[in-house]
Parts: sequence; structure tokens; C-alpha cells
Amino acid sequence: DRSSAASDVYKRQVDEAGRGACCGPLTAAACILPDRPLPELDGLTDSKQLSPAARERLEPVIAEVAVAWAVVHVSAAEIDERGIQPANTSAMRRAVAALDVRPGYVLTDALRVPGLTLPHLPVLKGDRVSRSISAASVLAKVARDRVMVELDARYPGYGLAGHKGYGTKAHMASVSLHGGCPEHRYTYANVAAARAQWAAAGGRETEEEVTTQS
Repeated sequence: DRSSAASDVYKRQVDEAGRGACCGPLTAAACILPDRPLPELDGLTDSKQLSPAARERLEPVIAEVAVAWAVVHVSAAEIDERGIQPANTSAMRRAVAALDVRPGYVLTDALRVPGLTLPHLPVLKGDRVSRSISAASVLAKVARDRVMVELDARYPGYGLAGHKGYGTKAHMASVSLHGGCPEHRYTYANVAAARAQWAAAGGRETEEEVTTQS
């Protein structure tokens, strides 16, 4: 994280990555960019519209030029316990709270955030029309992708570094073959169905999986 002295004139933008995944964390990022031309961020847009190489190029530049930024992760276990929508809004509130700079108001990407103590405005397709929301989306996406690469090394056999925890056909086939890992979201229907196939074929839970789901 990086921050500077507080000011009430700043707008702070927040976005998330991993909402639609079925394995791994949900990641939220907040970013305040300075109110001046930033030619070094030319090409910045919604992270989903950028190539991985473009995101990796922009991420350190965003971190360098930002007035403040923060990234937070919400675990799969918390998502299973609370549900994706409460986990999502909680992640955004945590990202706001992680900054020392107090903005005058917050823009979010089309999502109203209950419990946020600052004035905020959901912006439809905000990660395409707001430079700071785009920056937050890049920070969140790059941070989460790195976590998924780390998880792939810890839990081989699922291809997490490739699909990043989204419910691809190959991913669900691997859950049917191996069962889930502690980073899967077991309340999700696709994970539950694939894991049921694994169990029906004689799969047995590891102690770690039992602890994760209890």
C-alpha cells in the first residue's frame, strides 16, 4: 500500500476481481490518482480489456503515481460463510478503510456498498469510463492473478495458474478427478457437483479439506 496526507477533496475509486471465480480469494482494490494528466497511464482501461502483459506493465506505474492505493483479499472460506455479495461489499469497505487518505467521496463499478461511511456513487461500466476505477481494477486483477499462481504451486493438478480459479470445463473436470482443495468455494453449485462426482467415484477427504469445510 502507498498513501499520503489526508484530504477531503480526493475521489477514491474501488473495484474487485474474482467475484465470478469458484476457487481462490475475492480481491478488492482502491485507488486515488492525482487530478492531472498522466501520460504514463495511456492505454489504461478495464483490466478485463487488457492483456496480461499490459496489466503487468501498468500495475507498478499505477502504484508509483497514485496518491494512495490499497489491495485486500477475502478468502474462499469467508465467501462460503458469508455469501459472495456480503463478501464483495465487505472487501470494498476494507479497501476504503485501508487508506490513510480520506476521500471526499467514492466511486464504485456499478455496485452500491452498504455500510460505507463515505458518500459514494455506483458508476455503470465504471472500469471503462473512470480512470481511477480502471486503475483499481488493474491493481486487483494483477494482485489476485499472482495469488492464483502461488496457489497453483501449492495445489497442483487444478490448473489454477491458467484459468485463475474460474469455472472452466477443464477446472471442473479436475475437481471431479481430485476433489476440491482448501481454496475452492464449496457452496458454489459447480464445485459441489464436481466434488460429488469425485466422492461418488470413491474419493476421500483429506484432513485439511474437512477442517476447511467445518
